[in-house]
Parts: sequence; C-alpha cells; structure tokens
Amino acid sequence: MRRITFDLDILRSFVTGVELGSFAKAADRLGRSTSAVSAQLKKLEEQLGTPVLRKAGRGMATTAAGESLLGYARRLLELNDEAATAVRGVDLAGSIRLGMQEDFGEHILTDVLGRFARAHPKLRIEARVARNAVLVEQITAGQLDLALAWNAGAARPHAEAVGETAMRWIGAQDCDPESLIAGTEPVPLVLFDAPCLMRTAATNALDRAGIAWRVAFTSPSLGGVWAAVAAGLGVTVRTEVGLPPRLQTLDSPALPPLPKVGLDLLFSESDPSPVIGRLRDVVLEAVAQHAPD
Repeated sequence: MRRITFDLDILRSFVTGVELGSFAKAADRLGRSTSAVSAQLKKLEEQLGTPVLRKAGRGMATTAAGESLLGYARRLLELNDEAATAVRGVDLAGSIRLGMQEDFGEHILTDVLGRFARAHPKLRIEARVARNAVLVEQITAGQLDLALAWNAGAARPHAEAVGETAMRWIGAQDCDPESLIAGTEPVPLVLFDAPCLMRTAATNALDRAGIAWRVAFTSPSLGGVWAAVAAGLGVTVRTEVGLPPRLQTLDSPALPPLPKVGLDLLFSESDPSPVIGRLRDVVLEAVAQHAPD
C-alpha cells in the first residue's frame, strides 16, 4: 500500500475551514488566498484518493472520510504546535496572567491550561475567571496580561476580535416557551446582577416585542444563573458556550430574536511579548474547537 505523508499546512487549512464553517474565513485567518486554500484541499483529496468535503446547501460539509480525517488532523497539528512551541520556549520561566469570562471557565480554560503547561513547563499561568466588567478593569489596570471576554460592540484598546456568536433564550428541559408567552403573567427572567450585556439584551428584546417581563432571580455568578433556570424559576439569555446538559436552548417564534455578541481577546499592552503571543494562539485554537458556530 502506498504510504501517505500528510502536509501539515494543508491539514491546518482543512481543520481551520471546518471549524470556522467557511474556507474563505480560514484563508483570512491563515493569511492565504481563497484559491490557495482550494488548491490545498484539492491536493489533499488527490492524495487520499477520496473526497473529504461535500456540498451542503450553500456551504460545505465533511464526508465520512473527511470526518474521520478531522480528528487525526487535529491531533497531528496539536502535537506539531506543542513541539514547536516547547522547543522555542524551553528556557522560558516566570508567570503569565490569563482571564476568562465565566462561560469559558470549564471547558476552554481547562484545554488552554493543559496545552500551555505541556509546552512551557517552567511557566506558571495565573488564571482568573470573572465577569466581563471585572476582566476589562483588570486588563486596563495591568492586573491581567490577556483576557477572553464578550463585547457588545464597544471599542477597546489593544483588543483583537475573535468572532461572534448568537445569544440564545435558555430554559429548563421541560420549559414550554409558547405557554410562557401566552400566559397572563410576565415572563420570569433569571439574570446576572447589573450591569450585564446579556441582561440588557434580554430586557430590550422583550420590550421591543411588547412582552411583559419580571426579574424572578438574580445572581452574581453564572453557576447561580444555571441552577435557577434548571430549577424552573425562569428563562435567561446566554450563548451556547458551556451550556449545562440539564438546560436547553428555546427555539421558538414566540420569543423575540436576540442579537449576536462579539468575542474579544484583550491585551494589557499594544505590543505583547512572544510568550503572550503563544498563549493567544493556544486560546484561539481552544475557542475554535469548543465554541458553537
């Protein structure tokens, strides 16, 4: 059997395109032209002797072979990047301070800490999980080196836009949004303490739709919000990032539409050090794998 040696640059284009849901976006992320990425994918399919992509509506989806390749490609790229980073940073020591919004604390933060620790065993990461306002304050005060935070559209110094994701109405597994809206009582909301951009999005959406609402429960933490929603105290607005399995998104025309929310990487300095740049890359890779489309 002919032995195949994969080109990691081609695999990176393939993985990035699948994760971003667009090979045009992948080309932009990787600093290549769309035609160059298309040529890479064609070469990959010729090398394998089978298609890895198929048309799905206006976009592309993986074939069975492509889906199988995707997992291996991610592992190959992760090992390659860890090896390269470890060799370049073998003598680096000290600490780096990373902040994340609570939504990302469980899955993405765990992934980031594991990858970075393997590549830089002498570097210590001080990780802080906090709400948006706190992260922005700490970045501005120089108390954090890098932070991953939501953005409702405000301009921020030293910020890199990562992307945007949809806000969603979220309720308990047995929640019926139609009966919730059709009832005579105001819609019960479970919210973060103010100020909170998703709290504002929820109340503004209901106000525009002429739907009465009341605050049924407030919490200073995301865990408290999830617990109250699971207990049936009301509905909330978040994204699907870190959504517990005991809750569900409420896809119903009875509920008013919600805007998308941006996601930014915030830097404390305009010219971050190479170490912070490497941590940035690890965070972006983790977000691409774990964040919803």
